[in-house]
Amino acid sequence: MNGRKYLEVCLPSIRKQSYPNIETIVVDNGSTDDSADFISKNFPEVKLIKNSKNLGFGGGNNIGIKTARGNYIFILNNDTELDINCVAELYKGINKSPKVGMCATKILSYFDRQMIDNIGHLLYYDGLNRGKGRLEPDKGQYNKIAEAFYPSGCAAFYRKEAIDEAGPFDEDFFLYGDDTELGLRCRFLDWQCLYIPTAIVYHMYSATAGKYTPLKAKLVERNRIWVAVKLFPFPLLLLNPFFALIRYIYQAYGALCGKGAAGKFTEEFSKAQLIKILLIANLEALLGIPRMIKKRKIIQKTKKINNKQFYQWLNKFGISIKELALKE
Repeated sequence: MNGRKYLEVCLPSIRKQSYPNIETIVVDNGSTDDSADFISKNFPEVKLIKNSKNLGFGGGNNIGIKTARGNYIFILNNDTELDINCVAELYKGINKSPKVGMCATKILSYFDRQMIDNIGHLLYYDGLNRGKGRLEPDKGQYNKIAEAFYPSGCAAFYRKEAIDEAGPFDEDFFLYGDDTELGLRCRFLDWQCLYIPTAIVYHMYSATAGKYTPLKAKLVERNRIWVAVKLFPFPLLLLNPFFALIRYIYQAYGALCGKGAAGKFTEEFSKAQLIKILLIANLEALLGIPRMIKKRKIIQKTKKINNKQFYQWLNKFGISIKELALKE
């Protein structure tokens, strides 16, 4: 939405891809700038879908997925630039095994190309996620193909068959956590995820939605509860308030000391406003729990993995509370 200046970077990088057979679909989520005119004039090969209003990350991408004719889906934020071989490397990666349903890219900072944005996501015990490797200097430590938990929605490559089986993004989420929710549903159906280090994406982190805004803080907190309600094993779900309380304590420390996302938020907004946002987020989450429980029942009937496998994933792809709460 209203991302014309980012399209000037993103779309040319798609046009230059070495992989020859790409269908480019842009879903415009109710932009009021000249994004649509810019695309129509300069990129006639792009299939442009114009929504009358902002349907959120999930709603917009679901329309694009329904429209797409290919066997693979590459979800890409507009505030990105692709390395020329990115799609070709993802295509090779996802075809290493028919069980690979998702691929995570090496996402680097657009502004500091030796700094890692993320290489897939990690998960905390209350449903909150963080990018693996975030803000680490890229020294080659992640230059080997490896299993990832699930890809970041910023630049996520899926086998269309996996999305068809798991179902689309949950549009109730609107923004944030929707990539976690879809990634877990795919894993529940025994689809694997590979990290492809040669598939490089440069990202202007949160350029469209903003890094530390009240809306982002609210949606991140609300949606992590919905992720847990829909997908977590029941024993872990019962412990959710306990793990959330631990995180709140660490984030309170971060807010006081200027560390982590809470510290960055309170540089611009007040600590009282942060508390208010958290209360509103939890209230909205509670009001939405009946809907999530209905969806949970459907997921539980169709999943192919057991709770033991989920705990093994958390052991392998979990994130420590210190890293989650005290790092930017």
